[in-house]
Amino acid sequence: MDIKTLNSFISVAKHKSFSGAARELHTVQPAISRHVSGLEAELGVNLFLRNSRDVTITEAGEQLLKDAKAIIELTHQAKTKVKRAQNGQIGSLTVAHLSSACLSFMATLVRRYKEKYPHVHVTLIEMTATEQIEALKNERIDIAFSRALPSSIADEFLSHCIYVDSLVAIVNQNHHLATRKNIDLSILKNEQFIIFNREEALGLFDETILLCKKAEFSPNIISQPRHMQTLVTEVAAGLGVAIAPYCVRKLYSDGCHFIKLNNVTTQIPVEIQFKKTVTNAAVNAFVDISLNAREQIQKSMA
Repeated sequence: MDIKTLNSFISVAKHKSFSGAARELHTVQPAISRHVSGLEAELGVNLFLRNSRDVTITEAGEQLLKDAKAIIELTHQAKTKVKRAQNGQIGSLTVAHLSSACLSFMATLVRRYKEKYPHVHVTLIEMTATEQIEALKNERIDIAFSRALPSSIADEFLSHCIYVDSLVAIVNQNHHLATRKNIDLSILKNEQFIIFNREEALGLFDETILLCKKAEFSPNIISQPRHMQTLVTEVAAGLGVAIAPYCVRKLYSDGCHFIKLNNVTTQIPVEIQFKKTVTNAAVNAFVDISLNAREQIQKSMA
């Protein structure tokens, strides 16, 4: 029982004629007869009652007709879904992101993607840079919006820079430096520091310590929060000062003042990352939309 045979059977039932079925399917009547006879032999039933004038479908034939139509419809659906999956139009997509770095544009990217690919299920997960590295390695996420990958795994993934951030000082709005637009880092040497947890962002922590060392002091670290929102909140509460990427201003930062650091040229990239051997076509489609929005994102984060 194959699709071609079922099509012949359905056409005979439709036209109540072997010749009519042959005309519809652009073949010859003996071929249609062979298909139906073979089907009857396989099933061990008569599907049609034939005489010189009429072809009448049997009760067994009526039952097969219902199922045959359903099978043909499922076949058409399967072909359509396969093509749509190949084009990234159906399926699922899991995207991880740094909330502080991506808060202002992630919703727009997903909305644009869903407008174009409404049948793809998108899951958004907030993860730190360290969590994203593990999730990429274990294939628990399809796309990461994160900091640059460590050299030990970078060769396994494709990365595109979305925008480049800079480091700033963050002080409470009532701090004596809250009126300043820029300062030397050394002016903070006697302050209590809030620095993002090293386990969550190894490069950021080490770079901050290095910059302080170059400014000839060792920071008095009183807190190492694991979430950037907590860092910003602690500064707003007057617990200390912080050094962090400028993007954190997009979080709830009421009560904070951001100050540029003189002679600090550290670049903090935000990249979109995905496996080189990606088999999910939805990934490439999301990456394309993200890269097309890159210029707009860069302007909004400047």
